[in-house]
Amino acid sequence: QVQLVESGGGLVQPGGSLRLSCAASGSIESINYMGWYRQAPGKQRELVAGIISGDTTNYADSVKGRFTASRDNAKNTVYLQMNSLKPEDTAVYYCNAAIRLRGVGSIRVYWGQGTQVTVSS
Repeated sequence: QVQLVESGGGLVQPGGSLRLSCAASGSIESINYMGWYRQAPGKQRELVAGIISGDTTNYADSVKGRFTASRDNAKNTVYLQMNSLKPEDTAVYYCNAAIRLRGVGSIRVYWGQGTQVTVSS
């Protein structure tokens, strides 16, 4: 089975930076998508950044120019570098990935447990 382990969340002041990481482990044949979602209080979960095959990255309009997603294929890890953080960025951030398991053939979407990011002075 696949597990996504997240780290890097915490408390930061407005204008500060955080880097989130999410490592996938298990009997992984391939990962054709890794990304980040977030859910703020009173709001729906939204896509923050996603990387598909070919390293094409999509960003939410609200984070463009401030957040950068990257992927380390050798480590099955996706990162989210968050700069110029705003209070509006406060949310639980969830890693997710579309993964083909070795010997299975099918693709399934997996989710991390979520990590809290709080931007406050």
